[in-house]
Amino acid sequence: MFTSLFSGDTANLVFSDLIITAIVSMVLGILVAIVYMYKNTYTKNFVITLAVLPILVQTVIMLVNGNLGTGVAILGAFSLIRFRSVPGGSREIASVFWAMGVGLATGMGYVTYVAVFSALVAIFLLVLYTLPFGEHAKTAERELKVTIPEDLDYPDLFDDIFEKYTQSASLDNVRTTTMGSLYELRYKLVLKDIKQEKALIDEVRVRNGNLPVILGKVATAADQL
Repeated sequence: MFTSLFSGDTANLVFSDLIITAIVSMVLGILVAIVYMYKNTYTKNFVITLAVLPILVQTVIMLVNGNLGTGVAILGAFSLIRFRSVPGGSREIASVFWAMGVGLATGMGYVTYVAVFSALVAIFLLVLYTLPFGEHAKTAERELKVTIPEDLDYPDLFDDIFEKYTQSASLDNVRTTTMGSLYELRYKLVLKDIKQEKALIDEVRVRNGNLPVILGKVATAADQL
């Protein structure tokens, strides 16, 4: 059941086996693309690349056919493509590895094996993407920018408010504005409950004399491995 379709090398490949492996590669490539699109932002070009990657890798594996010199040449070509590409996020990299794994398996004739493997991976990923696995239930990181008059002593100005609404708070940056008559304080907060954002802002506004207060998400780099 999990044995290879190819009884010998690919030089003596039966045409029907080639068609079967090609169809499986295309179907599983579409499966990889569909799972990648689930609850994710994506571009059409990348989705098409995921769908077509398995059959391309399959073709390469069939051409190599155990030849060491050809294998080294193919490895060099893949390395050039990798280093000339833009680094992707963790989800993109996982999808590319999955698609390449499908192509490797079909290129070696293990059609049933890779079909079962891909079905299990797809179900596992969809369940993980659906469940709140790895997410914070109520807590959230926020960046707080507060403007205060120059006559306020800022080091401990909001400590009692932060103790009430946050798990942690750190002052990251202080700068002067409006010709030095105002200070802008920038804090990094971890809120206890995101539903209390408005209450936090209201109390800060009372403390800073109703000057501008900005509460937003923390700027982060792209999710990369």
